[in-house]
Amino acid sequence: MRYFIKLAYNGTHYHGWQYQPNAASVQETMNKAFSVLLNTTINLMGAGRTDTGVHAKEMYAHFDFETAFDIPSLVHKLNSYLPKDIVIYAIIPVHDEAHTRFDATKRTYEYHINTFKDVFSQEQSWYFHQKLDIDLMNEAAKILFNHTDFQCFSKVNTDVNTFDCTIFEANWKQENGNLTFTISANRFLRNMVRAIVGTLVNIGLHKITLADFTAIIESKNRDKAGFSVPAHGLYLTKIEYNFRF
Repeated sequence: MRYFIKLAYNGTHYHGWQYQPNAASVQETMNKAFSVLLNTTINLMGAGRTDTGVHAKEMYAHFDFETAFDIPSLVHKLNSYLPKDIVIYAIIPVHDEAHTRFDATKRTYEYHINTFKDVFSQEQSWYFHQKLDIDLMNEAAKILFNHTDFQCFSKVNTDVNTFDCTIFEANWKQENGNLTFTISANRFLRNMVRAIVGTLVNIGLHKITLADFTAIIESKNRDKAGFSVPAHGLYLTKIEYNFRF
């Protein structure tokens, strides 16, 4: 029997979701918890990777287990066993071919910027005090819809078959000195969101123009795009599937 797990985590103390030797990861921490409580080796498959320090408000993983168990009881035990920066919201039975990574049709990220120094959110958002032209940054964000190849925003030497992504949403909102960039796509490349945000910040600082932004995308050259913003302001916020569960 296959089960989906709906979870969230604060990524501050983890080297991302994916298991890494000699570094703490969310996947390894959860594998241990499930294996102990189910009394067998469990290896979770996640819906995707998040980089070191990136947070997830909504993440999915799946595992197979043939013996019946009390789902609400296991969720309660897991939340008691796991560290305080990982939470399990639900464990959901699904059909045996369901896959958290390959069946995902849409993923949404948010990037959070504070324009004032807030000592209570230093690890959850990026403090950036320089004045940004948000209207111009939103105009640049619209340009993303005109393209599908985003190699210029990808980490170099990454192991992918294509750099094509379909962008569904990309916009900035400002409220009480806090800036939030929301972006949705069918898939994302490694470091893609942080590189897009860094390039849009350069737009907001009037360091590059809208024409420059288009030229950067068309260049397919990571060196021409902007800097990668700090990981602690980035959140995976939603993963969508084309079936109900």
